[in-house]
Amino acid sequence: MTTPTSAPGTSPDGGSSVKIGALVPLSRPGWVEAGRNLLAGLELAVRDVNDAGGIAGTPLELLVRDTAADPQRAAAAVDELAGLGVAALAGEYHSVVARAAAARADALGLPFLCSSAVLDALTEQPTEWVARVAPAQSHGWRIYADFLLGAGHTRIAVAADASVYWASGTRILRDHLAARGGSVVELDVRALTPAAVCDELVEQGATALLLLAGIPEPAVSIVRAVRGDQRLAGVLIGAPAGQPELPEWVKSLGDEGAAVPFLRYLPERLSPLGVRVEGALRERLAGAPSFVAFEGYDTISVLAEVLRSHGTDRAGIAEAWPHVAVEGTRGSIRFSRVPGIGVWQWAWPPVQVVDRDPADPDSFRVLHSGG
Repeated sequence: MTTPTSAPGTSPDGGSSVKIGALVPLSRPGWVEAGRNLLAGLELAVRDVNDAGGIAGTPLELLVRDTAADPQRAAAAVDELAGLGVAALAGEYHSVVARAAAARADALGLPFLCSSAVLDALTEQPTEWVARVAPAQSHGWRIYADFLLGAGHTRIAVAADASVYWASGTRILRDHLAARGGSVVELDVRALTPAAVCDELVEQGATALLLLAGIPEPAVSIVRAVRGDQRLAGVLIGAPAGQPELPEWVKSLGDEGAAVPFLRYLPERLSPLGVRVEGALRERLAGAPSFVAFEGYDTISVLAEVLRSHGTDRAGIAEAWPHVAVEGTRGSIRFSRVPGIGVWQWAWPPVQVVDRDPADPDSFRVLHSGG
């Protein structure tokens, strides 16, 4: 899939354009709703940049590729987009996919500004070519662990699927909780039925269950099983990766999907720019935008500023990461080197722990905030 439909290297009026490659999950098994939000933010920002005169009078053009949560497909897309002459890459939601894209971009010398993937090890080695506007997983998930401890939960169970991302999250939670008197029990959702997960929660004495698995399944079935088990009436269900923010969650679970805390990367109050962007995104998506849409918008805002100030040469773009400063929808964006993170990192976007209000599942409650 490519957007817009004009030929590569040309703007709709036949002139030249500055091309940005966008990697987005738009089909299964990717989280399609997250992909739609990410693309909406990217496209809206491109429109705003072009309405303001583009890049020194040249329009910005977005070439979109559907990664479908497939690392090999993403790596192939990076090769294709590099051949089409994109100045830089943007996007991607899934961490494992973004890691494959980052590795290929690094090898090709193609700047990549990652929008949403949070895996700490986005690259195996430090690189000058990759930057990120999403927080590192270790930062956000430690804040989530602090929320659990503050709510009195020290015996945590994780219902986890097989993934580098889920394994990394489990390790972060275990290390952070263990240092503060807590513990983590792992439950393998590939081996356990939802009913068996409930039995394990009772046997292990866990007071909180975190869903480290995709939607709709197995997450939806596990939620229904736990909610329907009287033995587990006091157990908190959480989903730090943000599954409950997506409309699919409410469609699948209704009221049962409320009161499931998750991580959201939004400030307490949006800036005037953020308020304007939220309204435009709401129209584009025909509903409330997720934080992923704001990440997409901020990604293009940063790239546009870099292109204006440092030109379209790929090496010049990569050299610009530590020098750029952009007022985004969620705060002032600057990049730095963070210990243990091999890419240029915005440290940090705002982090919240929120849930859907049981009294109104279409609205959210902020339960905890972190820096």
